[in-house]
Amino acid sequence: MSQQATEQVYGHYIGGEWTEGSGDTFASENPATGETLATFRRGTAAEVDRALAAADEAFEEWRALSYIDRAEYLWDIYHELRERHQELGEIVTKECGKEISEGKADVTEAWHMVEWAAGNARHPHGDVVPSEVAGKDSYMRRKPRGIVGCITPWNFPVAIPFWHMAIALVEGNTVVWKPAEQTPWCGQIIAEMFEDAGIPDGVFNMVQGFGDAGAAITDDERVDTVLFTGSAEVGHEIADTVGGEPGKLAACEMGGKNGIVVTENADMDTAVHSAVMSSFKTTGQRCVSSERLIVHEDVYDEFKERFVDIAQDIAVGDPLEESTFMGPAIEADHVEKIRRHNELAREEGANVLVDRFELEDSEIPDDHEDGHWVGPFVYEIDYESDLRCLNEECFGPHVALLEYSGTIEDAVEIHNDTPYGLAGAIISEDYRQLNYFRDHADIGLAYANLPCIGAEVQLPFGGVKKSGNGYPSAREAIEAVTERTAWTMNNADEIEMAQGLSADITTSED
Repeated sequence: MSQQATEQVYGHYIGGEWTEGSGDTFASENPATGETLATFRRGTAAEVDRALAAADEAFEEWRALSYIDRAEYLWDIYHELRERHQELGEIVTKECGKEISEGKADVTEAWHMVEWAAGNARHPHGDVVPSEVAGKDSYMRRKPRGIVGCITPWNFPVAIPFWHMAIALVEGNTVVWKPAEQTPWCGQIIAEMFEDAGIPDGVFNMVQGFGDAGAAITDDERVDTVLFTGSAEVGHEIADTVGGEPGKLAACEMGGKNGIVVTENADMDTAVHSAVMSSFKTTGQRCVSSERLIVHEDVYDEFKERFVDIAQDIAVGDPLEESTFMGPAIEADHVEKIRRHNELAREEGANVLVDRFELEDSEIPDDHEDGHWVGPFVYEIDYESDLRCLNEECFGPHVALLEYSGTIEDAVEIHNDTPYGLAGAIISEDYRQLNYFRDHADIGLAYANLPCIGAEVQLPFGGVKKSGNGYPSAREAIEAVTERTAWTMNNADEIEMAQGLSADITTSED
């Protein structure tokens, strides 16, 4: 699929074939301009059923291949991602609104994950475990779970699908994937890559569509593992549903109300730089974006002045321009959600420091008047545990400054006082403070003297509490898409049992 919009209606990739399906159509739109990029067919339960049937039929033959043979299909995709880096980065930017360096980084992250998963095929798998009986060998082996249902978000429309699918496929599973309805163009291109790589029919399947198609995947008894990245509301619903089905697993990575602690020992240049990156990159639309800045009273005034000065001048504009720092929000409904969060902060007593929610006409690029534009909203507020504006995720450039006094223990107590636990950072030149944050912050992703964004594929990615778990990346994803088998083999002539259990067989005649 080229970069030019066409009149064609794009469908689904099921069982090695393209099919238009029977659902209504929907459009991919450029959030910076409002223009239609392409038109897609909405998946129904019928398309999901066909995709699951194809994945089920393909599973045994696929799992019978070696790790290395399975990985070979991904190497073709790895090279295509690299060769089309600029082109695909522009497509990501056009479809989800991230500025161009972020669009390209999304593609880079995708090939990093493919490289990791395919390269891991040649690494050791399983463990030799000592037995207490000398004549026994014990092993830990893994086998694929079966069909993996993948539901991925719009804000990383190329990277996260490969976080899910590359590992699942190399480990011997088959996949049914639903891309986010906001970024079907990226989904189309990824499916074309799998087709071009010659992956066997039914091993990879894509169904475009909305939440009903995702629910049809996750709720089906043929699906053995669900990999989901998205909102806490949807993720918890999936986890609740799947959790009631014996033998079925849901690995869900969800949002956060992430914080940055700036201590009295912070380097101010590092602190302000890290906070700006964490709060405003991707227009605050990352699950790891920081919406709470927890700053010690000794440095609060300086930090506030410097952070506010930059927030007032952050370059919002055409995301295809390299001079842009913040692009648009993803869609009109999300703009309205950000508005409600900003109003909630005011209602709860915020002192608003920066309000660029409604940008000046001069700030909106020419011919982009129909885009979904928002700017930074920064406020300070006295910390109270039950404030909704400090506990509910906005998923936008909505940032609270909280002044604290006392020790690092006091700062971390405030940091942890949220139902989420995904990502966070500490800025300090005191290694004891850094280590305390590392050991006591209730988060899965912790950063020191860095923004709390910038995951690398070889590290775990996930959180605690309402943010989900640590399954989505690298070795931890393997846990989600495989079953472990403890394999014990006797090499001796006689049977000897562990724990001193007698292996003697006696009968009544004895």
